[in-house]
Amino acid sequence: MRALLLESIHAEAADRLRAAGVDVDVRPGGLDSAELLDALAGVQLLGIRSKTDVRDDVLSRADDLLAVGAFCIGTNQVDLAAAAERGVAVFNAPFSNTRSVVELAIAEIIAMSRRLTEKNASLHSGRWDKSAAGAHEVRGRRLGIVGYGNIGTQLSVVAESLGLSVCFFDTADRLALGNARRCESLDDLLGQSDIVTLHVDGRSANAGLFGEEQFSRMRRGSLFLNLSRGFVVDYAALRRHIESGHIAGAAVDVFPVEPKTRGDEFVSELRGLSNVILTPHIGGSTEEAQQDIGRYVAGKLIDYIADGATTMSVNLPPLALPARGDTTRIALVHRNIPGALAAINDVFADSGVNIEGQLLATRDALGYVLTDVAAGCSDEVRDRLEKLPETVRLRLIAA
Repeated sequence: MRALLLESIHAEAADRLRAAGVDVDVRPGGLDSAELLDALAGVQLLGIRSKTDVRDDVLSRADDLLAVGAFCIGTNQVDLAAAAERGVAVFNAPFSNTRSVVELAIAEIIAMSRRLTEKNASLHSGRWDKSAAGAHEVRGRRLGIVGYGNIGTQLSVVAESLGLSVCFFDTADRLALGNARRCESLDDLLGQSDIVTLHVDGRSANAGLFGEEQFSRMRRGSLFLNLSRGFVVDYAALRRHIESGHIAGAAVDVFPVEPKTRGDEFVSELRGLSNVILTPHIGGSTEEAQQDIGRYVAGKLIDYIADGATTMSVNLPPLALPARGDTTRIALVHRNIPGALAAINDVFADSGVNIEGQLLATRDALGYVLTDVAAGCSDEVRDRLEKLPETVRLRLIAA
């Protein structure tokens, strides 16, 4: 079993995979599609972060690939449907860097409220500028959180502990924590918030979520943060509202186009603006978060290759069957159509193979079944299972 880990994934991931008997190739940067396809020859496990795209043109030709680990929260860099259609499991780390993102958001809210970037720049240029003008405490101000998921909810709790009043908007029905108040619409939130922060996911429907109209509806002198996805914000519109003085400050950690490796040139219309904090997509980039992500995602990949477990997979049906040492496990991804399981079990019955344990789960157009058999799986049985019209991908896992 071979794994390819890209984009400087924490060493914890490689260590865990090697301890499980996997041959690991570690590379520091991202790869484009042609480079990635070449690198995936003979590779079963791929680890990426946010800079490497895994699209259908790669998936359709990477015949050895079994699973992709996104060592981050987002998975919009992976074509999840195309991966599922080929029986390639995809895992991510939806919780591991939550605290790191929250702490960065709090730090940036305080820094912008006190205009620390400007004070810092003045002193570095040799000019003493001691003044309270434009500096505010965060206590008593209203924070509007757009997207009340894992990060948004934890930010809500931490912000309240600092004395901020919290409101939020989410298209899903989320339970308000603490004293946070739900807004019925985005416009409602924008009209009453002193600080607006985005924590939405990477679904395509969120593209262009925040633009000229939304900035215009924000209160004059308010602050804006985006630590979610670059493509959800019109940054040209943000620049105009900062230059006009309507928006007093902004903190941006994500961009529509980001350099693939450290040291590459960074281009953005937000460069050079006063009281604007730009960070290179480091919301989750703390040593603690990256170590935890490395441990978590590598563990999911190991569970998948060792036991066929798809718990927390973002594209295959979630399933875990307790392991038995005296059986052979058959992991089969199939089309979710009536009679699929019956057709699979008919093959076992016709071949005199006794089923010791079996679990099935479905998600949308696909089903996934784990079957433990005592007598092993002969070439004939495997060939018949692979030729079933319902079969997408078959894998044998030795005891």
